[in-house]
Amino acid sequence: MSLRDLFARREVSASEIVAAHLERIDRVEPRVEAFHTLMAASAKKQAAELDLGLSRGETPGPLAGVPVAIKDVLAVKGVPATCGSRILETFVPPYDATCVTRLKEAGAIVLGKTNMDEFAMGSSTEHSAFGKTRNPWDLERVPGGSSGGSAAAVAARETPLAIGTDTGGSIRQPAAFTGTVGLKPTYGRVSRYGLVAFASSLDQAGPFSRTVRDAALALSVMSGADPKDMSCSTEPPGDFVAAAAGRGRQIKGLRVGVPREFLGEGLDPEVGQAVARCHELLASAGAEIVEVSLPTTGYAIAAYYIVATAEASSNLARFDGVRYGLRDKDAATLRDMYESTRVAGFGPEVKRRIMLGTYALSAGYYDAYYLKAMKVRTLIRRDFAEAFTKADILVGPTTPTPPFRFGEKLDDPLSMYLSDIYTVTANLAGIPGLSMPCGFTRAGLPIGCQLLARHFDETTIFSVASALEAGLDVARAAPPLAVDR
Repeated sequence: MSLRDLFARREVSASEIVAAHLERIDRVEPRVEAFHTLMAASAKKQAAELDLGLSRGETPGPLAGVPVAIKDVLAVKGVPATCGSRILETFVPPYDATCVTRLKEAGAIVLGKTNMDEFAMGSSTEHSAFGKTRNPWDLERVPGGSSGGSAAAVAARETPLAIGTDTGGSIRQPAAFTGTVGLKPTYGRVSRYGLVAFASSLDQAGPFSRTVRDAALALSVMSGADPKDMSCSTEPPGDFVAAAAGRGRQIKGLRVGVPREFLGEGLDPEVGQAVARCHELLASAGAEIVEVSLPTTGYAIAAYYIVATAEASSNLARFDGVRYGLRDKDAATLRDMYESTRVAGFGPEVKRRIMLGTYALSAGYYDAYYLKAMKVRTLIRRDFAEAFTKADILVGPTTPTPPFRFGEKLDDPLSMYLSDIYTVTANLAGIPGLSMPCGFTRAGLPIGCQLLARHFDETTIFSVASALEAGLDVARAAPPLAVDR
């Protein structure tokens, strides 16, 4: 990352870097509203410590002096972790999430916590209890969700790096909507310690950036085994930065799979054309384009929303007014306190998903819904395993449409859920996925291309993504807001 190199060469100080980004945030944040909590004082303190360390001859870390924003579902010591919900508005964690600790140890400077759909439940960042975040490409459109605040902050040039979480596309979909690079690592690649759970078997933290190389650098810092998280893999990280720099797998002879089910009904023609250009570029570089099938894709949304809501019902049971967060202190009985606290604390989308999940797990319906969804999940994993016998990587659209307008899907939850139709399968299967900008609509809205690979094969994703990035030459494009002075 060039900022780190400038800092290491003493061409700019960390304090100057932070001051410039805080000034940028002050100028555009009233229009974007990407941040929920700004940590200006602590960011300046971190920067001063880095400057002092460099003056003493200390070796700067791989992200030294680089600002980063953290989605408000990840714990940062001493800073509220609201998860976009009133029920956790007063909760201040006494520790850092593991991925936050690793970013800090690498020298990254935390600027603040970003806005999000409540408890990561949403595809538009309209479901935050603290207001909606706007898309820097068009302030009347959504930035995607649930990590819309992190995506918008990077797109608006408020920070070069941000961290989000992806349960069913919550990194990749907002990355596509905001013209940024967004990576969902393999499940278990990044520790979930300090990540407030929505669906424990699906949630995974990952980076947003403006370039593929920056995403690779962030993953190299964040990944690795963690004794605090037993679901975190001991699989050693690959050389992600080398792969993103073009020193990884060669494109010539690579088998690029095109999922047939991703190019059918519901795909916006402009999105389809932009993704087809990606296939053409890879073919011209010597890749073999092969058609593959993921037959259970049509059942993925239904399976995902049963599995995810069932896990959410269980995970969110802890927010009851007893241990932390909101509590109705005037309730007459313990039962009344439980009920009134949760009714007042949770928003409508969270309530909807808790009720769906509770129903799916209830006696008499478990076999009909949850068990069946888990069987479909197994079939989805088998689909990918079969596809990867024919292809080394899958390349298709991230979302079926460009970013939509505020309010357009709020009254139709199913339509909102279908925004994730191409992304939820990766979470159900646990494989890595990356969304990168691949073009624009005639209206100037960004379009995202999604790359999917085998478990723990992020290096192939970075190799192919860097080749596409060079050929498409859209990474340097900036929204009107980003060049607004």
